[in-house]
Amino acid sequence: MGRTRGGPRSPDVRQHAEPDQKDQRDDLAATGTTAAEERRGPLGWLRVLGPGLITGASDDDPSGIGTYSQVGSRFGYAFLWTSLYTLPLMMAVQELCARVALHTGVGLGTALRRKFPTWLVGVCIAALFVANTINAGADLGAVAAAGSMLTKGTIPQIWLVAPVGVLILALQLFLTYGAIFKIFKWLTVALFAYVATAFIVHPDLRQVLFSTLVPQFRLDSAYIGGLVAILGTTISPYLFFWQASSEVDEMRAAGKRTEAQRRGVKRSELRDARADIFAGMLFSNIVMFSIMVTAAAVLHAHGKTDIQSAQQAAAALAPLAGQWSFVLFAVGMIGTGLLAMPILTGSAAYAVKEFLGLRGTLSDKPSDRPVFYGIMVLSTMIGIALNLVHVDTMRALYVAAIINGLVAPPILILIVLLGSSGDVMGRRKSGRLSKTLTWVTVGLMCSAAVALLVTNVGG
Repeated sequence: MGRTRGGPRSPDVRQHAEPDQKDQRDDLAATGTTAAEERRGPLGWLRVLGPGLITGASDDDPSGIGTYSQVGSRFGYAFLWTSLYTLPLMMAVQELCARVALHTGVGLGTALRRKFPTWLVGVCIAALFVANTINAGADLGAVAAAGSMLTKGTIPQIWLVAPVGVLILALQLFLTYGAIFKIFKWLTVALFAYVATAFIVHPDLRQVLFSTLVPQFRLDSAYIGGLVAILGTTISPYLFFWQASSEVDEMRAAGKRTEAQRRGVKRSELRDARADIFAGMLFSNIVMFSIMVTAAAVLHAHGKTDIQSAQQAAAALAPLAGQWSFVLFAVGMIGTGLLAMPILTGSAAYAVKEFLGLRGTLSDKPSDRPVFYGIMVLSTMIGIALNLVHVDTMRALYVAAIINGLVAPPILILIVLLGSSGDVMGRRKSGRLSKTLTWVTVGLMCSAAVALLVTNVGG
């Protein structure tokens, strides 16, 4: 957003006639802003966020907020190290996904299908669809719970699930994601309340510093489950596919309509993508760190170690907002949820249609690409149905993160192998640093997932 991968624009672009409706729709879908908008003023960057920043913002979805709040309240500062050590891993993984898309000109689903056995990629895509749908259902329930909080329980959560789901579908069918992002991105500013509260509560700085720098490990299922949940909600499979598809959409919006035109990437374009990704992942981890510190200092330190409701999680913001803490918490959950759900269902649709060799992007009209949009509708409807069985909201968010942590390793292995392939990536294949960081990510996530399964079976 704000950067055009198709090369520099000619200086007289804005002197020409206004772009037609299709071009405007493509600009919105790929960038969240029209081509005429620029960075102006100190908040200009918020108007021109790129795929990396959008990915980072969506990473702190309700599942992330719920997970960080629960591990902070239950384990105190013990997991703060994950915010520091996962940052370079997240950056390396998202950079790899972006680089594959920028060099090949296609999304991950297509690139993986061309490189690996169809059945293997198909299993991974199916697992992604299931994980995304469960995550979307959990986020949907969280938004409904937050809406109920704003009414102080006057409207039960269950009554809001279907209306929120229909709202999301209406936005997806009649607006581009760029337009959705413009509408709801300011609600995510509420997440900075955690950053402010982290300073207000005056946590033990020595303990915070120690827990941030020194990784802590415990061989019990609860702790390992927390680690898998954190890894699953920070290094999520849906982020891989969304990053790549967003890069392809940006190139399409820049005029590179065919795969041949999009193939190959300049060093300067990679540099821009990496800066964008770094900003997005840094933003995500600052919020992640602040939520865990706040929950540890406000809840864990006062014996509240088992969050079972959104109201209990909202109490973490009480030192900043007092009796209005539930409003800040609810607004943050609603904002991140409404941003994340289109990404969850959208990335599933991109992955499935790419695997099947179909066409469809968020810049297309639903009537032109019924299968693509049908996948998003199906995912959302299943998410609504999951909420009708009266699952516990906070527990569902945590479980969704664990499922992502279990699904991510096999998909990530294929992506890392793809990025290291000279046949596919040519001179843009992964270098030593990228290979090291991405394989470390694979090793960490596989080890955590295996440890969780072993400790639960053994228990």
